Amino acid sequence: ILEKLEQYKDKNETLSTGVEELKEVTESIKDFLVPEDKVLIDLSIARGLDYYTGTVYETFLDKHPEIGSICSGGRYDNLAEFYSKKSLPGVGVSIGVTRLFYVLDEQGLLNKDCFSSADVLIIPLVEDLKGPIGIASKLRGRGIKTELYTEKRKLKAKLSYADKIRVPFVILLGEDEISSNKLTLKDMKSGEQRGVSLEEATELILKRKAQTADIRLIAEKKEEE
Repeated sequence: ILEKLEQYKDKNETLSTGVEELKEVTESIKDFLVPEDKVLIDLSIARGLDYYTGTVYETFLDKHPEIGSICSGGRYDNLAEFYSKKSLPGVGVSIGVTRLFYVLDEQGLLNKDCFSSADVLIIPLVEDLKGPIGIASKLRGRGIKTELYTEKRKLKAKLSYADKIRVPFVILLGEDEISSNKLTLKDMKSGEQRGVSLEEATELILKRKAQTADIRLIAEKKEEE
């Protein structure tokens, strides 16, 4: 679709801007390692609200098309001006929590007693998130629940957040780490941190993940007794 749109973009400035934005969005999607067959560029999508100024999107559950969109939104550059004198462009999304919980309940996947948290929190110390996003995607590909911290706050506040969510490991990514193809892995329980490769970090996180699973299994058996 993008190749076909290239033929017409010079005929209209708005179209040209839209095509360039779509190209940027698709590149970001690739950075997140989203499978190509899970994304469809659909020029017929029109959201019901008129404040969108760029890309809009809708997401669906393949096996449950009957419940409709479960995560939708888009870009709006001027919305905040209705409430503030400042220009605050942004991207928003609304998630159909009720619809999602309906499907989870139907499939018997809800467990109120199950505590779930991230296995690792990535804290970027750089402006460009391309590297951190790539590492997060690779960790997720290995079955590691990975959270990426993107708020611009002081490192102390970021580590406090890591403590709050009780994440076992934190990955710190600065210019030095990225240039040397290394990362700093911090064990939140012992406080120890060291420079390791991505593969070494992956193995350490998976080992702790397995140990935690064993501990939970033993605890569950004791409760049953």
